[in-house]
Amino acid sequence: MELTRRQALRAFGAAGLVAALPGCASQFAGVRLRIATGGTAGEYFRLGRALAQVWQERLGLTDQPAVLPTSGSPANVSLLATGAADVAVSQLDVAADRMAGSSSLRALAAVYNDALQIVVPAGSPIRAVADLRGARVSLGPENSGVTYVAQRVLAAVDLADDDIRPSRLDLAGSVAALRAGDLDAFFWVGALPTTTVTDLAAAMPVRLLDLEPLLDDLRTRYPVYAPGTVLAGTYRIADPVATLLVRNVLLVDAGLDADLVEAMTGALFADQQRLADAIQAARTVDARSAVLTQPVPLHDGALRWFSDDAMA
Repeated sequence: MELTRRQALRAFGAAGLVAALPGCASQFAGVRLRIATGGTAGEYFRLGRALAQVWQERLGLTDQPAVLPTSGSPANVSLLATGAADVAVSQLDVAADRMAGSSSLRALAAVYNDALQIVVPAGSPIRAVADLRGARVSLGPENSGVTYVAQRVLAAVDLADDDIRPSRLDLAGSVAALRAGDLDAFFWVGALPTTTVTDLAAAMPVRLLDLEPLLDDLRTRYPVYAPGTVLAGTYRIADPVATLLVRNVLLVDAGLDADLVEAMTGALFADQQRLADAIQAARTVDARSAVLTQPVPLHDGALRWFSDDAMA
């Protein structure tokens, strides 16, 4: 029986030989990709570096894709929209809002879930989101996915920026400020566990605020979010904590070559272990859940790969 395009990608890709297929190297060798990620202390940047290595090797690219550090999801989507990036890592809530009206935004795949993490010192009197009134709180950098979620959560308890003492620090800056006693809390939206927060917890005891009282209201307002749990032991916390989850997606423009996108999608799953080595949460990447990118439609090239009857 003749192999489908996807079966060929899987068979050869699993052996690390996609770039050796006749015509593959010459087809993609000159392609130069730019991946918009996030801050260098976060998991998006680690994911971008791993993807750059995988795509260069599996697609036979002469040049390794450039990994662009950014402030986060909104910045990444803007870079993609203006042609300054070819691939953008984004939270699905940000991407979904950009789909309102006409958009050429397309998804390559959904990957792992991010979790909202509101970090405070273990001995802090702050026990709930409403307790942040008057506190020194980092909401993440301007134009970041962290700020996107933080403002929605604060609004759910009738808090605005002027009700707190806000900072716009990236993850590394937030961690440093909390350790120095210059910050009472910081918002972070990232994979569980996030390496930089794990390092913080090894240096000082921390807690995460439990969002259980707010979940129903937030999910009613924003169906893109799902309920989740930060397990006891994560960051050395004693008890499980309820939180919000948001799916991450890899975004491209609808005009990106379909053959290239198909090959990129195949490489993602052929070398998933490389991604899992970089980010623990990437162990959950699965071909069946990877198609759940709605309301952002899959790119035609990705759809070609996912639609093949070799899915089983």
